[in-house]
Order: sequence, then structure tokens, then C-alpha cells
Amino acid sequence: MKIPVLLESWPILGMRLRGISHRTGKEDTPYMKKIAMFTMGTRGDVQPYIFLSKELMKKGFDVTLGSHPCWKSLIEASNIHFIPVGPDIDIEQEAAIIRGKNPNPAISMLKTMNFVFKIIQNSTHEIYEACKGKDLIIVSHSQMGATEAEALGIPTVNVTLQKEMIAEKLKPLTFQDKIIGGLIGKQVAKPYNKIRKVYGLKPVKSSDEIISHKLNLIPISKYVVERNPYWEEQNILTGYWYDEESIYEPDRKLKAFLENGEKPIILALGAMSFEDQSEKEKLDMFVHAINKAGCRAIIQGFQKTLPDYKLPDTMMACGSVPHSYLFQQGLFVIHHCGFGTSAATMIYGIPSIPVPHILDQMGFAKQLSDINVATKPLPSKDLSEQSIYEAIMEMKSSYDEKKKNAETISDKIKSEGGVKEAVRLIEKVMQE
Repeated sequence: MKIPVLLESWPILGMRLRGISHRTGKEDTPYMKKIAMFTMGTRGDVQPYIFLSKELMKKGFDVTLGSHPCWKSLIEASNIHFIPVGPDIDIEQEAAIIRGKNPNPAISMLKTMNFVFKIIQNSTHEIYEACKGKDLIIVSHSQMGATEAEALGIPTVNVTLQKEMIAEKLKPLTFQDKIIGGLIGKQVAKPYNKIRKVYGLKPVKSSDEIISHKLNLIPISKYVVERNPYWEEQNILTGYWYDEESIYEPDRKLKAFLENGEKPIILALGAMSFEDQSEKEKLDMFVHAINKAGCRAIIQGFQKTLPDYKLPDTMMACGSVPHSYLFQQGLFVIHHCGFGTSAATMIYGIPSIPVPHILDQMGFAKQLSDINVATKPLPSKDLSEQSIYEAIMEMKSSYDEKKKNAETISDKIKSEGGVKEAVRLIEKVMQE
């Protein structure tokens, strides 16, 4: 009885292998592998996943990207399927309020992380529902989706933006290292265990336990940082992710400003220029220092300060303009050293003055300084008209060397094809 049944099924099997429906006799649409990823934070925390999503979509993947509702327009502008996660808040404004109350860089960063993690914890059911039916979850640096994917039995791939967050699993540890590491690991694991409890999963002793053992993508260039010899093999430096096809047409005002004078300094403090309230004194410091140095400038941010602020004719505010365009028009950049902005200065070959505000930004500032594409960092707590002026003059005195180094590193970064390499590695994992 079994043999005739098996023989009868062969025509259907053959049609299925050729992608033809046995019901209609017509060719079926090939199944698109479904991938979801989630990220929280400021624009710099979202942008890398937009670049990755776009490249995955080019390869035929069905991609869903979840984040704060305020990033809906930004994400959908790239034709990426967006799902809102968490309350409808202006995350950059909320982060500015936290920074305003906590001037210490370390405390400010911890407070911001706690704020974001509460959103993640309260949104776990939304994330869980969005994960259903997916073939892969790409887990962002905040570990969003890792526990939900585990509960659903869906494989994961990780992304880590800060190399310091990657465990040195192959490093021989002393007894003291193990004790201290265990205590720190237990504290870091606490918030994740709250989510694991919701799904009846066993608690972990360290957040390392929830990171993918298949692949952890690090979107940083090997020409900027060396691979740590104590990392496990799944931790891979891919090169920076960026949009190679970015086309931007400036408005008349910006175009006229750029055409009628020397190359300007770009002041781009990113989310650090989002104010809880007007910060005229802070903007004054930059404007006066730039004026004193005899330079022109384009200013991004300071939305609450600029409406009532009279800029000199040698300066203009430009609002939201992609760094892929703006940085290529500037002499050099004064920036906050967020992950995305730091990468953009190197990708587009422009030297910079780093003004780190919080702890992780200090690490990125050091990376730029170490490869001599930036001046020594000017921490935000040390800002004054004089300190900014001195940093500009330091840049001027070593500009040719830093510009040459920035252009060299740009060429090397572009040769890596970081986002394409990331997608190649993801495809490899999915095939396995």
C-alpha cells in the first residue's frame, strides 16, 4: 500500500521542487525568508539597522524593523516595514532631559540605559508578537528580541556597536577576575532575567549567555580597531555600514551658502544638541570661538535655541541634512562622537574635533585620535569659548596631515564593503 501512495506523490513533489503549485499548475512566488530586528535609542542607534535592512532587502529578504514610534518616518522613507515598539515619545528629547539632570558622563549613560531598558521590558509582548513567524531575529546592541526569539525557538544573529561589550572568553582569568566578572555579570543580567521570567526561561548568570553563538556582527573597520585575540570566532569585524547610493539635493539656502565662501566647519553634536531647554550659553561658546578663528560654519541641532538666536552672516543652521552629503562639503567636523557620526567622519574622509558627552563617546573619540584623523578629545565638561578656539587652532595647525589620514582611511573602509559583508555572513548562517 505504501509504494503506490509514494509513487502517486512523485509528480506533486517534482512540481514543488520546480516551484509550481500542484493546485493551480502555475509557478509559485518563491518563499521570502523573514527577518526582524529591533532597536531603541537616538537616531545614531537606529541608522545602522536601516543600512542593514536595505541591503538585506536587496538580497530578497522580507525585513521588519521595530523601534520608537518617533522613527516611523525615518525608517519608512527607506521602504522598510516598520512596527512601533513602546510609547510614542521623543526619545532624543527624553535623553536630553536625563543628560540635563546628570552632567557626569558615566551616570548620564547609566540613567539613559535604565530608561531605555524599562521601555524594552514593558514592550516585550509587542516584540514577542512581532517575532512570530520569522526565520531569523537580528538582535541589536540592546539585546532586544534575544529572549523573545529564544522563547519562540527562532535563531538569532547579534550586532555589537561597542567592542568593549564583547566578552574575552578566550582570555585566561585569575581568581580575582572571575569573582569581579561574576559580580558584574550578575548585575548586568538582572534586567534580562526579568524578561526571561515572563516566558518561563531559566535565568542567566551573564548577558553573554543570550548572545548568539552563531554570529556577532561588529560594524567597525579592521583599519580602525584590531580584532581582540581573546574573542570567540563568531565575533567578526565587518567594516562600517553605510548607504553607498545616498543621493541628496540641498535646498537653495544651503547650496548658496556652500557656493559663496570657503569650506565651513560642520557643527554636528547629534542627539547631544537636543536641549531640554534653550542652551544659548553653549551655542554662544561655539559661535564665538568659530568667529574668533575666522571660519564659516554650518550648525545642526540646537532646535530650541536657534529660533531666537541671531547667527553671523558667516554661519547658518541647516536642520536635518544627511551626513553622507553634509560632511563631504565641510572643512572639518566638530561632533559628539556618537557611533554613527564618528564612523561618518571616516567614511567620508573628513577630520574632526571630538566633543564626547557620555562614556561610550569617549571610547569612539579615542579611536579617532589614535589613528590621527582627529584632535585630542575635548570633553563636554571642559567646554568654553577658549577651549573650543584652541581645539580649532590645533586642527588648523595639523590639518593637512589629518585630512590626508582621513582620506586614506576612507578609501580603506570603502574597500571593505561592510554592510555587504554583514549580509553575506547572515546568509551563510541561514543556509547552515
